Amino acid sequence: MTAVLEVANLRKRFGGVAAVDGVSFEVREGEILGIIGPNGSGKSTLFNCILGQLPPSEGEVRLDGRVTTRMRPCDLNRLGVSRTFQLLQIFPKLSVRDNLILAAQEHQGTMLSRLFGRRDAGLTEAADQMVAFFKLDHLADELAGGLSYGQQKLLDAAMAFMSGPRLVLLDEPAGGVNLTMLANLKDRLKAFNKERGATFVVIEHNMEFVMSLCSRVLVLAEGKVLAEGLPAELRANPAVIEAYLGR
Repeated sequence: MTAVLEVANLRKRFGGVAAVDGVSFEVREGEILGIIGPNGSGKSTLFNCILGQLPPSEGEVRLDGRVTTRMRPCDLNRLGVSRTFQLLQIFPKLSVRDNLILAAQEHQGTMLSRLFGRRDAGLTEAADQMVAFFKLDHLADELAGGLSYGQQKLLDAAMAFMSGPRLVLLDEPAGGVNLTMLANLKDRLKAFNKERGATFVVIEHNMEFVMSLCSRVLVLAEGKVLAEGLPAELRANPAVIEAYLGR
């Protein structure tokens, strides 16, 4: 499979501390890659270096073979890279539908066409399809701020996929979500990957969520790659067990 994302020998130092220490991996076309690790393992710092939120100290990032190291988040977004954050990025005073329209609107046409074109930029139908796919259609006209936290997480994920991105990076999507909504989120992400061939990466502290969602998993510990492989292999890996349970 073609590599959509390639990360080579990435390092990020804060003073004398290496939060990310020589991490290399690739994300293949159409796969769901999970990145897990205990607190302080460097997961979020790694994401932020890939996405231009932090400049890496060393190493290289490529998207479809193009070097994107230190590229600004807005420029990465134009290349088709989307993300979610640990803290929700929804607009609570807008409807569910309008949140989705707004998430995709900046990718439609020019600034002039957005100023003088249709208010919804012709995105209402696509937004309604996305709402239905994530099983939020009964809430399409509700204000996003009135949804439960789990429903807001579903909306947040839907917004990340709304513009048809090349690659989506999901940051702690399971955090704070109850078991029922977590199952719904996992089901929708799996379906989106299978039906639309979406390529995405999930960083998560919830080991069980990642193991049941992802086709391949990377384990970080103290800023380094501890292990990589299939979920079943990593469940039985003593080093992985030690990283999670031996601290």
